[in-house]
Amino acid sequence: MRWARRTRTRDESLKILVVCEGAETEPNYFKAFPVSSLTVKGEGKNTVSLVKECIRLKKKGRYDHVWAVFDRDEFSREDFNEAIRLANDNGISVAYSNTCFELWYALHFDFITTGLHRDDFPSRLTRKLGRHYLKNDRAIYSSLEHLQSTAIKNSKNLLATYSPPDPASDDPSTTVHLLVELLNSVRRP
Repeated sequence: MRWARRTRTRDESLKILVVCEGAETEPNYFKAFPVSSLTVKGEGKNTVSLVKECIRLKKKGRYDHVWAVFDRDEFSREDFNEAIRLANDNGISVAYSNTCFELWYALHFDFITTGLHRDDFPSRLTRKLGRHYLKNDRAIYSSLEHLQSTAIKNSKNLLATYSPPDPASDDPSTTVHLLVELLNSVRRP
């Protein structure tokens, strides 16, 4: 009898850990990706504490990629940049948003070059979605998925406007597209 060797799919080949600052908004979005080798945690910790938790989890687990997802929000410039530096020094990838994660959602619709206060995003997203935007919306991924390529393009173009880049000062800016591109590359067909 001949035994068939089980081959790994792209989805199974990379173990990815995403650790989010928010307890629900970001985790709800990333958990919706059709990637079976993805683990998403919502920690509710600030920037530097979140990265330290990522470092701890990376040492404890066997992950090919570990990502920290956090916002500039009202955190100090020093803390925000320190979190990015600490992550880079420890092999943790960062998907940051300056000023808030909702910038990533808004980039699905528009190329935004002017900083907005975090309180301005819910009404903007309500208008663009054609329904009331809820911060912890579990259906946001499916509502935006068809516009993801636009958000990726807008995010890349936005980052290109800053030279040299300074994440804490570059408002608006986001690197969420980097994580989204990775997840799209390993998603189930």
